[in-house]
Amino acid sequence: MSAPGSVTPAAAERLSRGDVWAAVASSVISSLAVFMVAALALQMGASLGFGAAGLGFAVSLYYLSAAIASIPLSRVVEAIGSLRAMRWGCALMGVLLILAGATPTFSGLLVVIALAGSVSAGLQPATNLFIVRRIPPASQGFAFGIKQAAVPIAVLVAGLSVPAIALTIGWRWGFVVAAVIAWTISAALPASRTSLAEYRAAPPRVDGLGHSGVRILVWLAVGFGFGVAAASALSAFAVTAVVAADIDNGLAGLIAGLGGCAAAIVRVGIGVHADRGRTSHLAVVATMLGLGTIAYLMLAVSTLTLPMLLIPGIILAFGAGWGWNGLFNLAIVRRYPSQAARATGITSVGARTGGVVGPAVFGVVVTHGSYTLAWLIAAASATIGALLILIGRRWLDTPPWAA
Repeated sequence: MSAPGSVTPAAAERLSRGDVWAAVASSVISSLAVFMVAALALQMGASLGFGAAGLGFAVSLYYLSAAIASIPLSRVVEAIGSLRAMRWGCALMGVLLILAGATPTFSGLLVVIALAGSVSAGLQPATNLFIVRRIPPASQGFAFGIKQAAVPIAVLVAGLSVPAIALTIGWRWGFVVAAVIAWTISAALPASRTSLAEYRAAPPRVDGLGHSGVRILVWLAVGFGFGVAAASALSAFAVTAVVAADIDNGLAGLIAGLGGCAAAIVRVGIGVHADRGRTSHLAVVATMLGLGTIAYLMLAVSTLTLPMLLIPGIILAFGAGWGWNGLFNLAIVRRYPSQAARATGITSVGARTGGVVGPAVFGVVVTHGSYTLAWLIAAASATIGALLILIGRRWLDTPPWAA
């Protein structure tokens, strides 16, 4: 018989499954605001008076706000608990989605999107900490894959909102629907859960975040940032880039949604592989960034001589060039399991900074140059990110300053 207060293995499995979906739902909400703006940019721009450069600035402001808030809020998350942070974060995001749909000016939208970035900065380490403390280590790769698949799912939801809502009853209603989803998820998250600690495998070795560990994490954060710079530009401009290739607006939203599906599938598949295999997670991340580089080059060529490369390029860019985030986070939390929120808070600064720079540069280049040049810059950014992550991977075991 089970000891009083414990749970049976079958109950533990059910709780584990529920924990994964709680993390997925919260992660979808954490990213929904920025991707709604990206997907509905053409309709919103016509109403609020902004173009490609304005969209790039708005997305960059979102990531800048998230970068500033990432480390402080990761400490708040550890203090108040992951579930409470997830519940409050989803509720606040619902309010901000309503405000985004109601704003009459572009400046008002910028204020809302900046606040949404801060809320997202708290939700991401909350879901990371939630997985580390709630999911057995043997299933954490799958859990992180599913959780990170929530981000491209948000792209899918936003992309589908174009033909389903924006082109029928108006873009503002898209934000209302998104807000209702956020509040529903907030209400559905439970106040507490029975501990699964008795059914976990032995945890990996615990490494403290000393000075050396922080330096390595900062280096990896820079590589993370270069990779995210390319991916965030892709997610922000996928719809507008497809429309620029003379494809119907509604179909462009569906293509972006298909790309989001590809990224979601890859993230889950890579997570399952991580649970079963022994390959270096960061080496796989670098390889995927290399494939992303090929995809961005395909997109650049599609704007010049081979337009048939556009759709496969979009799908490969989303799948490989944006499908590695969950694996990166898994590598970090397995290295620093006792301080998962703080460690991923540090690397998230790099990701958020990349999210600031990527869309802003992309938007300016498109406005004053061309999509061809913008995709080439994205390819260079992904390549640099891959190289930096490979170097950081080596330093995790043999820091050069320790010699």
